[in-house]
Amino acid sequence: VRDRIVAEARGNPLALLELPKGALPSLLAGGFELPSALSVPRRVQNSFQQRSASLPAETQLLLLVAAADPTGDVALLWRAAAHLGIARETVAPAKVAGLVEIDTRVRFRHPLVRSAVYTAATPPDQRRAHRALAAVTDPHFDPDRRAWHRAQAVLGTDEEAAAELAHTAGRARARGGLAAAAAFMEQAARLTPEPARRATRALEAAHARYDAGAPEAAMALLAVAEAGPLDALQCARLELLRAQIAFHLTRGREAPAMLIGAARTLAPLDGALSRETYLQALEASFHAGRLAPGRGLLEVAEAARSAPASPTPPRAIDLLLDGLVTRFTQGYEASVPSLQRALVSLRDEDSGTRDDNGRWLWLACHVGTMLWDDESMYVLASRAVRVAREAGALATLPAALNALALVLVITGELARASELFAEEDAITRATGAPPLPNSRLVLAAWRGREQGTSELFATRIAEAKARGEGLTVSSAETSLACLHNGLGNYGSALAAVAPLSESEELAHSNIALPELIEAAVRAGQPERAAAALDRLTSRASASGTHWALGVAARSRALTTTGPGAEDHYREAIEHLGNCRMATHLGRAHLVYGEWLRREGRRQDAREQLRTAHKLFSDMGTEAFAERAACELRATGESARKRSAQPTDALTAQELHIARLVATGATNREVGTQLFLSPRTIEAHLRSIFHKLDITSRRQIRDLQLP
Repeated sequence: VRDRIVAEARGNPLALLELPKGALPSLLAGGFELPSALSVPRRVQNSFQQRSASLPAETQLLLLVAAADPTGDVALLWRAAAHLGIARETVAPAKVAGLVEIDTRVRFRHPLVRSAVYTAATPPDQRRAHRALAAVTDPHFDPDRRAWHRAQAVLGTDEEAAAELAHTAGRARARGGLAAAAAFMEQAARLTPEPARRATRALEAAHARYDAGAPEAAMALLAVAEAGPLDALQCARLELLRAQIAFHLTRGREAPAMLIGAARTLAPLDGALSRETYLQALEASFHAGRLAPGRGLLEVAEAARSAPASPTPPRAIDLLLDGLVTRFTQGYEASVPSLQRALVSLRDEDSGTRDDNGRWLWLACHVGTMLWDDESMYVLASRAVRVAREAGALATLPAALNALALVLVITGELARASELFAEEDAITRATGAPPLPNSRLVLAAWRGREQGTSELFATRIAEAKARGEGLTVSSAETSLACLHNGLGNYGSALAAVAPLSESEELAHSNIALPELIEAAVRAGQPERAAAALDRLTSRASASGTHWALGVAARSRALTTTGPGAEDHYREAIEHLGNCRMATHLGRAHLVYGEWLRREGRRQDAREQLRTAHKLFSDMGTEAFAERAACELRATGESARKRSAQPTDALTAQELHIARLVATGATNREVGTQLFLSPRTIEAHLRSIFHKLDITSRRQIRDLQLP
């Protein structure tokens, strides 16, 4: 798709805007789309149709054959022409008219000619062109394209062509071509004469369209499948997919009940799928959070207790389901062993199939946050992005990018996180999905940028409440508390985080506890800090990770008066220095330095505050850096400004490309990941080389990139 658009645009910026307009990535079918999938402005279409209509009939037919196949394969065009009895010289009038060029490949002279030519042709002529292309396409070398052209040549139904397309869909899915697989299966359903088989294929096509990030197209196919006949299991799967689409499009309060209904229907028909559906219902209820109807998470967890028994041995997702049910029916501490086993199983590359486990990586990342398991969070979020990219799964890639970016924020890699949030935003806009929680707000909070953040917070809260997304509300409150703690506005931080203090949400009710404790101590409300510390201490002990024990020790130090606090500060620094949580390590050095200064130990305070200031400055967490600088000035020493680095001259896009090149990725591999052409990557590299005064990719690998 990319190569054809770039080739036909011929450097024309307007063409690059017009060609993809009106066609979602998921509907371009991985290069197997019909030319009519690209929207052509009526005035442009009329202009080219008038020019082509004046050509000889055989020239028009040859031009149509060229338009019907987007590969630009000259040899294929001449074979199809010969099959139709058309001489090569017939193309001359089209060349003279400035419509097409033929040298090493077939290229239309204007980027919109191809679509205009195809759209102007009559359906019988379109089928004739596809029939010729199918006849001369090698079934061994390119069976998928042959099956596609053969299908386009059918008038009515044809089981043989439909079956061939269904096999082709399976091959496309196996190599990660979800959009192509969906297009093949949808066409197979259209060609299927027998009603039950047509309904089955329509249901499979709906699943494929949903996976490829086209929920509206999936809903249209569900209507075809619903016409049936379907058996009981297929009806249940249809109900499940409808619920999944509702969750994908709204992420609001209605989806959990729909998924519970589907899980109950599936229970006697497919126990394993029923358990997965209960897990999806829990996942949906996490999004609804405190805005869920009724008793929310507890109600869904109690319903999930009636799920079919787990298989022996249990899968990772079975451990995840049982652990989450335990979490919300028996309490945090009781759920930790099962959930930790689930994360270990999901981290194991050999556990189950990649498809089985990839679906649950976003949820697993949030479980990792709940358990303060930073290593699992990073490993699983990174894998989620890789798996979604390899599969072309636009339905799940934004969530994976969001999860990894959030991990990178709290590990102090704000620049990388910003790049991933931007990519996530581009994909959700392209696929029509609602945005995921608060990427801009999380970044603004940790960067410490007060201006505009309060307005952004109010906007996000209003939007989230209208959609019934409690997760977004909780995320926003936690972010705002972090911002105000960084700025030293402790009363505002306490007000922001207060609604979370009594909630039982999956992750934010835990990670908000250290924010609440710091804010309450500084705001002179020790009783609120003590109550939160009791909960944090119990949960951190159950989790046992360095991150958990570190933030618990830091919080304990803040609530301790007298010399006994020092041991807790040192314990916090030791634990947090042994995990990925650089932001929390910096905060431990900061509060220790603040305590030392108030104890009159200025030299010791300076050492801790210098360390905190450097960590925060390098990360770009401006409010915490300034807080450390103010404390350092109070000891009689000024903070050193961060020295300028050569990489500061790079744009965010250039820095992202430089990081990928540093891993050894080729221009094509970098372009595939960033949805850019290799030529564009090469242009960015020239700019990177110039700004960094280097001449080779090897030198990029030797740089210390932020």
